Amino acid sequence: MQKKVMVGMSGGIDSSVTAYMLQKEGYEVEGVYLKLHNRTDGYHEKNLGHIEDVAKFLDIKYHVLDLSDKFTQEVYDYFVDSYLEGTTPNPCVKCNKQIKFGAMLQFAQDKDCSYLATGHYAKTDGKFFYEADDKSKDQSYFLSQVDKEALPYMMFPLSTYKKDDIVRLGEELDDVYKKITAKSESQEICFVETVYTDVVKKHANIDQKGDVLDEKGNVVGTHKGYAHYTIGKRRGFVVHGAHEPHFVTKLNPKDNTIVVGKKAALEINEVIANNLNMYIEKKEFDCTVKLRYRSNSIPCKIKIEDSKASISLEEPAFGVAAGQLAVFYDGQKVIGSAWIEDTK
Repeated sequence: MQKKVMVGMSGGIDSSVTAYMLQKEGYEVEGVYLKLHNRTDGYHEKNLGHIEDVAKFLDIKYHVLDLSDKFTQEVYDYFVDSYLEGTTPNPCVKCNKQIKFGAMLQFAQDKDCSYLATGHYAKTDGKFFYEADDKSKDQSYFLSQVDKEALPYMMFPLSTYKKDDIVRLGEELDDVYKKITAKSESQEICFVETVYTDVVKKHANIDQKGDVLDEKGNVVGTHKGYAHYTIGKRRGFVVHGAHEPHFVTKLNPKDNTIVVGKKAALEINEVIANNLNMYIEKKEFDCTVKLRYRSNSIPCKIKIEDSKASISLEEPAFGVAAGQLAVFYDGQKVIGSAWIEDTK
């Protein structure tokens, strides 16, 4: 008997080719589209149009799963609250854990599917995540908070492919797929149509001028409202008499001030992180850590105590923000992750 796979379909080329590949491998395929927010710019209609075309071409059934209430609660509200609290959120990580490989996986299992497949560029052996072969598209960082119980049910057919190969395959497959390859890549955060501040402005007045402070607490300039800034930002504020670039090193929501310094002030050597999600049992170990999605891996020593990780870096990092994710790697294998709480 054919094994049944639910494919999370976004209307993009990656998930559309994923459905094709799995069907070709002999799986019984069904698709599911997640409605996560109530955009009124035709976003869902366009995506569903592409999914309907692909479903007809493959002769498969697809479902529309409305998770907008759960998404608002788990992802959107967290995103807005984080910026107002002066931290830098990572909504895609939250979404993967709670929505895609939480609620969507549950939906797949309720429909008697053996697996849930997506167009993510990552690998899994059912116990760990690994980096994809295409390092420029690798999404293992964003998956590292997913519960380990979910891993045996996940499939990533694109794990060994380059994005260019998938686009080329789509173009050669059929006009249905060719049409999808012609559309622009989806933006990084699905509910941010322009810049993050436009989203936050819907919920708070963030355009309130405040003081720029130096590291000793002296007022050295002005800014347009603390929520416009993230750690490491070097533009959009005034520092009187500065001859060298200054960078944001701290945000103070309570008094609407930001602290700035020269590049050396961004250097950190230790990170404290909480809300751990570990795929190994060890409490002390050496590994490498990524402190941002696009950052290089840094060798480090990890010590876990009282549900927190102390991360001692073997070389300094710059511009590390509270609220972002620290992901622990052993080579290409993801061995755990935790949310950055503080830096030293």
